[in-house]
Amino acid sequence: MVNFVAAQKPLLHGMMKMAGLRHQIVEIEPGTTMSFWVPSETIKEKKKNQKKKPVVVFVHGFAAEGIVTWQFQVGALTGKYAVYVPDLLFFGGSFTNRTERSPEFQTECLVKALTKLEVDTCTVVGFSYGGMVGFKMAELHPHLVKSLVVSGTNPGLTDSISEETMRELGLSSSSELLLPTSVDGLKSLLKIAVHKKLWFPNCLFKDYLEVMFNNRKERGELLENLDSRIKNTTLPNLPQRIHLLWGEEDQIFNMEIARSLKEQLGDKATLQSIKKGGHLVHLERPCVYNRSLKAILASLHTDTAQR
Repeated sequence: MVNFVAAQKPLLHGMMKMAGLRHQIVEIEPGTTMSFWVPSETIKEKKKNQKKKPVVVFVHGFAAEGIVTWQFQVGALTGKYAVYVPDLLFFGGSFTNRTERSPEFQTECLVKALTKLEVDTCTVVGFSYGGMVGFKMAELHPHLVKSLVVSGTNPGLTDSISEETMRELGLSSSSELLLPTSVDGLKSLLKIAVHKKLWFPNCLFKDYLEVMFNNRKERGELLENLDSRIKNTTLPNLPQRIHLLWGEEDQIFNMEIARSLKEQLGDKATLQSIKKGGHLVHLERPCVYNRSLKAILASLHTDTAQR
């Protein structure tokens, strides 16, 4: 039978190409490769004296690969920005035969790939797990990450999923929530990930489980590594401007967590919430999210021009 989620991929790939992106595999080292969607001009021969657009790197969360997560944002930004959309290791077409599962290793591979793609400075836009990777990039490579925009994230990640939420869903661990193995489990994840309740036939949930949750063993190890680290997690003193762009009804990382994160980050951080948006605010309310993101990016580059 046809998997309807897989059948949509050619359409999604076509949308990316229409937006001016092309797919590229970047080898980090033998046995480790990362899948990227990159601006076409990075592949084609560059014109002499061609003006470089500011670079924006979109980093996805735990439930879907890059272009699925950011499908509504890419086309809205490619006119003014050079947009890069990677798949993190064990998502989409990215994989490693090495045993490391730490956020640092994930970060270093992403940074090496961007370096190979000749990206020397960028703004990172990260969602959930991708936001955590973005924070780690900003900490370890401040020369590369000049600013950070994050949604629905926390450097502590799974520690912030409340016990009350887990009890309501009948789940015992973050892995059960973030790596569902059944239609009911995926429905539970969607239930708390969106503000407006959505209905889909069970066949679509089954198809999504087949396509989007590969490399389960390795992803589980990523979560285990996070769980073993988060108890003593403290935020570093980051030099970058950081913008927190949040769904006001986020049930996984709620507004209280966002405000606490803003307080810890200090004066260099801003917090903006989007009404009637949950954890997946960029997919639920893409037009509102995109307007806010464009305004943030414009302010960042206006500030840079004035310095």
